[in-house]
Amino acid sequence: MLCQLYGVSHNSTELELVNANSVLWVNIMHQSSLDKMERFVKQYLVELRDKPLKILDLGSMDINGSYKRFFVNQQWKYIGIDLAEGRNVDVVLSDPYQWKEITANSHDVVVSGQAFEHMEYFWSVMQQIERVVKPEGLICIIAPSRGYEHRYPVDCWRFYPDGFRGLARYVDLELLFVETQWDRLDYNVDDSDDWGDTIAVFRKPQKRTFKRKMLLGLRRWLDSQNI
Repeated sequence: MLCQLYGVSHNSTELELVNANSVLWVNIMHQSSLDKMERFVKQYLVELRDKPLKILDLGSMDINGSYKRFFVNQQWKYIGIDLAEGRNVDVVLSDPYQWKEITANSHDVVVSGQAFEHMEYFWSVMQQIERVVKPEGLICIIAPSRGYEHRYPVDCWRFYPDGFRGLARYVDLELLFVETQWDRLDYNVDDSDDWGDTIAVFRKPQKRTFKRKMLLGLRRWLDSQNI
């Protein structure tokens, strides 16, 4: 079986910690990605700090850091999901493109960082994210807009704001915010500036017509049959 290290940091020396026969999303974070997720929490979740929330972190395996620290709240339940067992993984998915382990409309927030560029069919993953988030739920995706090839085992994509705008339309989500770090911000702790991360925040509509629901379900099913 190929070793698929989705979300692996670009200069990590800690890959020996991962079973070479495993297939997983691994969450090794550079500092600018952590900063952007913290910004999302402060801007979009601060008013929900006293409400019970279920938060799903896609690609949560922790090698040298994760987003979990930003979701420590007695009212919140953080759930890490990945494709293999490991630190900070609560649910192991049997299929990256059909999440049978996660029920529809079950989570208030879904986050993912430094993983989408390693997913061959990221639009199918986004369909699953849209399926499991509750109506009016929030989604935060962070992915690089540039940077050298880093194959774990594949490096497929880079993301600009227009790409996330198109993805929002594809899965019928409202795009609340999207921004790319075009400039270098003089991060000295790691190679954060090399990747120019794009952050996008989406919201699932509260209501949809029956026809729209059927069309989205049909598209999700058709896409799954072609993978």
